Amino acid sequence: MSPSAVPSSWNPLPDGRGALLGQLTEGLDAPTLWWLSGYAAGLAQRSANAATLAVVHPAEAPAIAPVTVVYGSQTGNAKRLAETIARRVEAGGQPVRLVRADAYPLRELRDERHLFVVISTQGDGDPPDDARGFVEHLSGKRASALPDLKFAVLGLGDSSYPKFCEIGRRLDARLAELGATRWLARGDADLEFDAVASPWIDHAVALTEKLKARPAAQLATVTTLRPPAAATPWSREKPFAAEVLANQRITGRGSAKDIRHLELALQGSGLSYEPGDALGVWPSNPRELVEGVLGTLRLDGDALVAHAGQSLPLREWLGSRRELTRLSRPFLAAHAERSGDAGLGRLLADDARDALAERLAAWQPIDLLRRHPAAWEAHDLVAALRPLAPRLYSIASSQKVVGDEAHLTVAHVAYDHDGDPRWGAASHFLASRAEGASVPVFIERNERFRLPADGARDVVMIGPGTGVAPFRGFVQERAAAAARGRNWLLFGNPHARSDFLYQIEWQRALKQGHLQRLDLAFSRDGSTKTYVRDRLKEHGRELFAWLESGAHLYVCGAVAMGKGVHDALLDAIAAHGGIDRDGAADYIDALQRQGRYARDVY
Repeated sequence: MSPSAVPSSWNPLPDGRGALLGQLTEGLDAPTLWWLSGYAAGLAQRSANAATLAVVHPAEAPAIAPVTVVYGSQTGNAKRLAETIARRVEAGGQPVRLVRADAYPLRELRDERHLFVVISTQGDGDPPDDARGFVEHLSGKRASALPDLKFAVLGLGDSSYPKFCEIGRRLDARLAELGATRWLARGDADLEFDAVASPWIDHAVALTEKLKARPAAQLATVTTLRPPAAATPWSREKPFAAEVLANQRITGRGSAKDIRHLELALQGSGLSYEPGDALGVWPSNPRELVEGVLGTLRLDGDALVAHAGQSLPLREWLGSRRELTRLSRPFLAAHAERSGDAGLGRLLADDARDALAERLAAWQPIDLLRRHPAAWEAHDLVAALRPLAPRLYSIASSQKVVGDEAHLTVAHVAYDHDGDPRWGAASHFLASRAEGASVPVFIERNERFRLPADGARDVVMIGPGTGVAPFRGFVQERAAAAARGRNWLLFGNPHARSDFLYQIEWQRALKQGHLQRLDLAFSRDGSTKTYVRDRLKEHGRELFAWLESGAHLYVCGAVAMGKGVHDALLDAIAAHGGIDRDGAADYIDALQRQGRYARDVY
């Protein structure tokens, strides 16, 4: 596309503005155009981006708030902790601004004086999607010296991965390298993050209370950028009991996958959601697994166990309060110490990280207890096991269409280990719910994964397997809103005959004009395996044309799939944009800054 032309297929500019834009961009080189793109995206974010939860309006001259909290979050935990810090700082009388990392004006970093960063680490040391630009800027040569900044970093991660809290560690070290003063020692929080996060936040808030308030004429005020959601008594801490209206297997006979479509009633809850949001589910562990652990350790399930201010029967602790389907490194380490098993000790060595990762992925706690026997007391077992965490599922519906319901697409995890059945905690819990049963749920907002506000924009949706779930909601929403933009879905699974999820719905959407394009990749149906990333390469020219015309791009599914799709996108953009791979990476980064490339990977 010529830099001096605005594509006629999508031109929201008022009369006369297109010509001005052409004059402005005429003759500019590629780096300058990329800078201009980022500048425009920054203006859009400052004026309308819902990612910035609060903005500071000084009474007189513009000024940075005394305290800024920046967060990068993939699943919502870092966001919740950052919100807690901001609420408590504000309650203490200090002006504060809370900003998602991709909405933070990086040019303002040199003017900051007190900064808290709350950030998670994904997989093998990757930043969350909403913090990639923030991390790259601080890590690069353009980062300014920060001699007047006091900072503190709270990192979240999973100690089962070799690079535990890697992003938090990197940011903490880099800020110090840039001359900033460490206001509070870095916190490295594991999956049971409250043990580290709660005291860290207490210390952080106490530090802000020592700051001198600004003169009255310069005090900042905090203004919410969007109306607060309607009040509801239900939350992560107090879930709503949603009735199961439907629980249907949607994979056919002969499929290796048991994928369920569930419909849950939200009537009377006051809960609302937007396409792209997730439903949090509090599961209970399979009864057979609980009894298996009790039998293996010869413990009394009715024995009362007091822990963390609660006294409950051991069976209840194991059934609904502790993780029994995910083996963690801390529990393996505690068991290795009890058993004295040299083999387990070797797994914990620094040079055995790959072997440890394989073991943690393949085993559940009961497999460890049976293969490497050791005695446990009930209280010690409860203290050593991780707290049971809710699971998040992309909502597969639009409330404009289904009303007070939420639909889910769930892959039931079930397999054998040494002849014994094993399950995924939440997927088995949901797959086992009969109609009329209840499920404890809450809404988890995902502001990063939103349809474009302009219904004339095109959208490209890439969702193999259960990653197609949010796009069912997207298409429903766009149809109900009579959006004029085109919809393109790329879906893949092993077999068309048995694994084509929502086939009839997609075919109906095509016929009715609610879906303009559907590309499929069934990896086991041909002589060679074909995946959605291969379809992207095949149709790279059309994809690039859609992006050049203003389309929004979405990816949902497993982390490994997300990486493969990202590489395919780089190849397609480089090939059809006439640029090298570095230029393609800059192009995708610009899309992400503009809110036009969003991923929900897990």
